[in-house]
Amino acid sequence: MPQHDDTTSGPAVLWLALGILLAGLGTVLLGPILPAVSLRWHLTDQQTGPLFFAKFVGSFIGGISVPRKLRYGILSGTILSTLGFGAFGLATGLLTGALTLFIAGIGLGQIIASTNILAGHRYTHHTGSALSSLNFFFSLGAVLTGLIVAALEPRFGLRNLLFYLAAAYLATGLGGRLNWIKPTPTPTPPLDPEPWALNPLPHKLTRTTLLRFALYLFLYGGLETCLAGWLTTYTLRYSDAHLIGNQSAVILLLIALTTGRALSSIALRFIKEPTIQRLGLVLSFLSIIGLSTAHHATALSLWSIALGLSLAPFFPATFALLMHRNPTAREAGFILAVSGLGAAAFPWLMGTVSTHTGSLRIAMTVPATLALLLLAVSFLRSEPTKTTA
Repeated sequence: MPQHDDTTSGPAVLWLALGILLAGLGTVLLGPILPAVSLRWHLTDQQTGPLFFAKFVGSFIGGISVPRKLRYGILSGTILSTLGFGAFGLATGLLTGALTLFIAGIGLGQIIASTNILAGHRYTHHTGSALSSLNFFFSLGAVLTGLIVAALEPRFGLRNLLFYLAAAYLATGLGGRLNWIKPTPTPTPPLDPEPWALNPLPHKLTRTTLLRFALYLFLYGGLETCLAGWLTTYTLRYSDAHLIGNQSAVILLLIALTTGRALSSIALRFIKEPTIQRLGLVLSFLSIIGLSTAHHATALSLWSIALGLSLAPFFPATFALLMHRNPTAREAGFILAVSGLGAAAFPWLMGTVSTHTGSLRIAMTVPATLALLLLAVSFLRSEPTKTTA
């Protein structure tokens, strides 16, 4: 049926995995390179805010502009990411840097939203597990970012590193375009289906449900980006040992996040999504408190690992809950795009708090508060979606 072709046809799974891996790399790239960019352009913590803001506002626009034929969203996303990151390598200051990151952000938003929605429609059985497996590669890309920056930036320079990244996006986009497939999804509802599972075709969500999931992703986008974006700088200022170019803490965080996604793929086959979602949020809050009080490299490293493991199941569990309600591609894209607004606003807020208080430790209250707000939202009940005749 045409509807199935529109929502499930696109790059084969190998190219989906490569594309989402590069999206993970591009999403967290600004954090590991932030000290070098700030030094080169003489920026304060507060002045770096527009870079985060521009990139993730671009991601929001990319998410809300997801086309009905998701394969074209993936292709256009890789092209825009190529242009954006390549141009960022040529940027000479805050204005041009923000503009080029805005373009790259649009591309990332297209890739992330289109790929997750496409996977949600393709893999209708154990959706949470499938999304967790896919997002393992997103987290793997994020892990590789710190390693790549630490290993290659001193040797080749930031500009060449960005050019290589742009070329990788282009190659992946073209490879996926040459290997499009058209699988036919086979919906398999759970034994005791919820009201929304009775109608397998996409349809509009209720306003309450739409707002609830938008709030989830808005807050979570801010939470994860605050940590990935500022942890390198936090390590540089407060750790008594600086390993791998000050990237050790963020690398451990992202390795734990990646490992947690793999474990979540298994856990979500046996544990209900809301349960694993709430447990992860409680542990995340406790880990952030521990991180904000750490004074030594060992403690900081252990809390970073705990934080990555606890954050891992939230996105796949939450997005699976959304996909169970069969949203339209535009609705799911909007909800994913809202995470870009949170990722734009809260790291900026964190930088502002750090500048005005003179302490990045105090600014850690921003992600801690976000974890508590997410936990509170998880106990709100949304209306079941209405089935159509």
